[in-house]
Amino acid sequence: MQEKYTSLIELLNAWFGGAATTLIAVFAGRLMWHTNEVRKMRRKFFGKELLWEMPIAVGMAFIGEGLANWLALGQPMATGMIAALAYLGPRGSEVLFMRWFGAKVEKG
Repeated sequence: MQEKYTSLIELLNAWFGGAATTLIAVFAGRLMWHTNEVRKMRRKFFGKELLWEMPIAVGMAFIGEGLANWLALGQPMATGMIAALAYLGPRGSEVLFMRWFGAKVEKG
């Protein structure tokens, strides 16, 4: 019986499982950031910097998965948020968190 999938994430989950889908998302997010750096001529595409993106991607997957569970997000939303956090990386996530936390402190 053929199943209908409403999103790419559902299809990837069916084929590979949730953990592999999350890893695909974080590697895609870090690859987008790396490609942007290459476009700005700050690094070579196949340079040693590309290897340093792997641990960052895996670390951001753990952080994103924890945040998605804390926010009680469903699978497609969680994977999207994890990919976005992987694109931002540790520094971008820190800036985003500090702006959010600063706004909370100012309110009260």
